[in-house]
Amino acid sequence: MANKIRVGILFGGKSAEHEVSLQSAKSIVEAIDREKYEVVMIAVDKEGQWHLTDASRFLLNADNPKLIKLNKVSDNLALAPGKRSEQLISLTSHGPTAPVDVIFPVIHGPFGEDGTIQGLMKLTNVPFVGPGVLGSAVSMDKDVAKRLLRDAGIPIARFLVFDRASFNKIDFNEAKNQLGLPLFVKPANLGSSVGINKVNDREQFEDAVNDAFKYDNKIVIEEFIEGREIECSVLGNDDPIASLPGEILPQDDFYSYKAKYIDEDGAILDVPAKLPENIVKKVQDYAIKTFKVLCCEGMARVDLFLKENGEIVINEINTIPGFTKISMYPKLWGASGISYSELIHRLIQLAIERFNREEKLETSVDI
Repeated sequence: MANKIRVGILFGGKSAEHEVSLQSAKSIVEAIDREKYEVVMIAVDKEGQWHLTDASRFLLNADNPKLIKLNKVSDNLALAPGKRSEQLISLTSHGPTAPVDVIFPVIHGPFGEDGTIQGLMKLTNVPFVGPGVLGSAVSMDKDVAKRLLRDAGIPIARFLVFDRASFNKIDFNEAKNQLGLPLFVKPANLGSSVGINKVNDREQFEDAVNDAFKYDNKIVIEEFIEGREIECSVLGNDDPIASLPGEILPQDDFYSYKAKYIDEDGAILDVPAKLPENIVKKVQDYAIKTFKVLCCEGMARVDLFLKENGEIVINEINTIPGFTKISMYPKLWGASGISYSELIHRLIQLAIERFNREEKLETSVDI
């Protein structure tokens, strides 16, 4: 058999979604086709230090989502931009490690899903799974993403934006008058429902604003949309495809972090969603259009609301969606006929395809 492709699974990170990333990495390691791929585990701890470890020892309390932790007993790493044969330098042995052929980043949230890792991968000259720098950055920022979608004629919820410098201008009555109640307060650059609160009164509003600012320097205050919570996975580069939609049926007030990653009974995931064929097609079309407007490639999950009258409102897009055993992205593709293992394979091939295409671009000018 030909040499296996060496896949660096890049996980962990400095954001509040660190533990989610550990679970995603665990699921990918368990599902990847070992006949095709050799796995290299590249961990980023909460301080931002990189570690080279292996699949047998990279986690502590691996089967307990509440206690799962990164095992730091490993080589410390540095990256060498530009050298495909010596991208990873061990700070422990003071020399290059075996190179990786492609990197599969599953660092959710800031410092992973926001274009920072993607820029580093481009400088390191290695193929990587998922959207590039621009698509990652604009999709991560809820404010910027909403403005781009609005300008493209894609329906979104009404919203207000405040940064830390305008903190004293945040007014409950103004938000209530413009957006109604209830409303949501969210960090602009975070996912997995971290720092998100549903607000019904002034006291909740003030607590929610303070909570959101714990995680970001910019927050979004958004109107509540009455509708079914629908999610749709997108896969591809130039000609992306959409999965069958799924529906989230939260068993709590909304689809919280706990329901997504800790409590398997926190929400019912109806996959595929019980929708008429014309609505399925409408959801898929909106998901692909959102994916393209936000300059995405490889993968993303588009979350939206379906109103009773059939109208669709786009909520957000996730460019490195959760890959845990209860995550919607792989579940939706499973329902659409693409297994978890095959999905990982396709994503890796899309990453290599894009890299090879970009390698053909001219880097000098004929004079």
